[in-house]
Amino acid sequence: MTTAMTETTTLKKSDFRFFHRLRVRWAEVDMQKIVFNAHYLMYFDTAIADYWRAMALPYEEAMLSLGGDLYVRKATVEFNASARVDDVLDVGMKCVRVGNSSILFLGGLFRGDELLVTCELVYVYADPATQTSKPVPPLLREILAAYEAGEPMREVVTGNWDAIGEGAGKVRRDVFIDEQRIPKELEWDEHDAIAVHAVARNRLGQAIATGRLMQESPGLGRVGRMAVHRTLRGGGHGEAVLRALEAAAATLGDKEIMLHAQRSAENFYARLGYAPHGEPFEEAGIPHIEMRRKL
Repeated sequence: MTTAMTETTTLKKSDFRFFHRLRVRWAEVDMQKIVFNAHYLMYFDTAIADYWRAMALPYEEAMLSLGGDLYVRKATVEFNASARVDDVLDVGMKCVRVGNSSILFLGGLFRGDELLVTCELVYVYADPATQTSKPVPPLLREILAAYEAGEPMREVVTGNWDAIGEGAGKVRRDVFIDEQRIPKELEWDEHDAIAVHAVARNRLGQAIATGRLMQESPGLGRVGRMAVHRTLRGGGHGEAVLRALEAAAATLGDKEIMLHAQRSAENFYARLGYAPHGEPFEEAGIPHIEMRRKL
């Protein structure tokens, strides 16, 4: 696929795997009642942030792990038609070339199937201390190519605490202790040593989601300690962990799964087939409700 700006007007939605959806706000239009031109760069930049999430990479931690960072070297925008207030737009982004130290992204902004704006963003991979360019790490090249090829961006493994507890513990510590401020003495218990744990990892090997399975009673498994990295929620990682734990429960002979869902996550579990059981209650100072699902 060519990336010359003179030929991007032929872009179609089918050229992109990734899309970020947004609605034009009143504050983003100008006196002509169309989106002010500078906001289109903001739209594409916002889509790029979501592109990293789609690759299951928490950007800051990923760059720290890789030992560098990305800096915009060039941004080129071509306008075909204007967006207006309340328009629902789909911003397609794709990585089209990785050079020695540069990465080229192509963007297309669509209203329905109509291409409104195209964009080329050139990033340079560099040392964050000196901002001098350095080669793009081979692993990052592989991840970008794998994503555009439609390959999975995460792997879920199950095991005991000795095998995967380090990754599970980090996610739980970040979410429950640091983010939700649950006292650490309430987070860690003796059940970790006997539970089946599941951990989702991205292609950098970073743990991004976790959960555990215990035996509540014969035939009834209990899922708990479900946690997903703060910046990656909504990416299907929690569902992947939960399905892995359900499969483990079925292997152990369980016929039903129960869990204590935070009320803020009730709709998430309901979408996955869990139904409320009993009355709401508080646990560690947070509203919960028991939910169950037949296996």
